[in-house]
Amino acid sequence: MKYLLQIWSDEGSSGESAPEAIAGMFEEYGKLTDEMRAEGVFLGGEGLQPTSTATSVRVREGDVSVIDGPFAETKEQLGGFFLIECADLDGAIAWAGKIPGARGGTIEIRPVAEYEPRRA
Repeated sequence: MKYLLQIWSDEGSSGESAPEAIAGMFEEYGKLTDEMRAEGVFLGGEGLQPTSTATSVRVREGDVSVIDGPFAETKEQLGGFFLIECADLDGAIAWAGKIPGARGGTIEIRPVAEYEPRRA
């Protein structure tokens, strides 16, 4: 089963960290990614730019509205993700617990919906 591990944290708190701490966390993410690859569970993952770079689009009654910023104001922001494939939720939970961002934020685990291919 495929799982999306969403990394939620307060992006404002990262400015309080020393450059060495930030570099150390990036190193941890690199090692975790290498470990996931070695175990064959890694399908993809990326960090995201800050919410100040976000653009949200809504369509209501045919009118398109473009808004600068994220969809919702929240205490934590989506900072990145891993897409993994594990046998079950317990495996996904184990990997989520290894994500450095879990120490100060939240990792949301969402199963990926699998659909039947469309027939032409």
